[in-house]
Amino acid sequence: MERVKKVLTYLVIAGVAFVGALNYQLFVFPNQFAPAGLNGLCTMIQYVSGIRVGYLSLLINIPLAITAFFKVSRSLALRTMVYVAVFSVALLLLDHVDLSLFAYSTDSSPILGPLVAGIINGACYSLLLRASAHSGGMDFVASLIHKVRPHINFFWTVFSLNVTVAVISFFVYSYKIEPVLLCILYSFATSTVSDRLNKSSRSAVRFEIITDQPEALSKAIVERLHHSATLVPARGMYKGKDTSILICVINKTQVAQLSAVIRQQPGAFAVMSQVSEVVGNFKHIDNQGNPELQLLDQGDGVGI
Repeated sequence: MERVKKVLTYLVIAGVAFVGALNYQLFVFPNQFAPAGLNGLCTMIQYVSGIRVGYLSLLINIPLAITAFFKVSRSLALRTMVYVAVFSVALLLLDHVDLSLFAYSTDSSPILGPLVAGIINGACYSLLLRASAHSGGMDFVASLIHKVRPHINFFWTVFSLNVTVAVISFFVYSYKIEPVLLCILYSFATSTVSDRLNKSSRSAVRFEIITDQPEALSKAIVERLHHSATLVPARGMYKGKDTSILICVINKTQVAQLSAVIRQQPGAFAVMSQVSEVVGNFKHIDNQGNPELQLLDQGDGVGI
């Protein structure tokens, strides 16, 4: 099973890389702006010299991947390099395919091309993170910097490097401010979509339930929601009466079910709060009480 998960993970990474290359051909190259990251630098070099991004991306990422392999994470480096290789080869192959019928230029609307490109790239990046991979380039650089200087925030490092690319694009594209603004728009769309997708997949809801009947309530939670709960002895300070607190973390889709369970327990009430992420070595259970099938292999989890 583990071997199947690893194969599927690499297939997903390869598929995402192809979509990323198609995204460049349809929405980035026709609109004369530099996307974020080292591929943005490669795009500017292609604009000035004609050297294809596919070749440049491989040339730049191979030494970075080798360094990350030994300094950061073997799993991360290998998976990211699979993305880079497929992305680069796909770009070179798509150069020989006439996509003019589908490509979108900013002639009619200056922002739609970069906006769509950023949305697609954000979705791709979210899938890469779930597969414990990066898109190479600035991510390699940032992970290496973070390895040496762990106190420096990884995402702020990437942001700073991308701002540098945006500033350079001003000088490359005939001293125009528009390519800089389009790069910022692209980066904002990428970050927003990636962040929202990752939060939606990892977020949960935490209930702190105050009850005098913890056993009955716990049994109902286990039977109906297929979740457990943690019992914490407590004391109500108004009357000085001993009571119990049940702490339970559930999926967003189960909020109505748990609320109904609590309402059926006399005297029970709860405080609900959002949880941005749940981590740990525990079983993932679906709404029917069956273990969720984790399709993608998580690698060693280092550098993500």
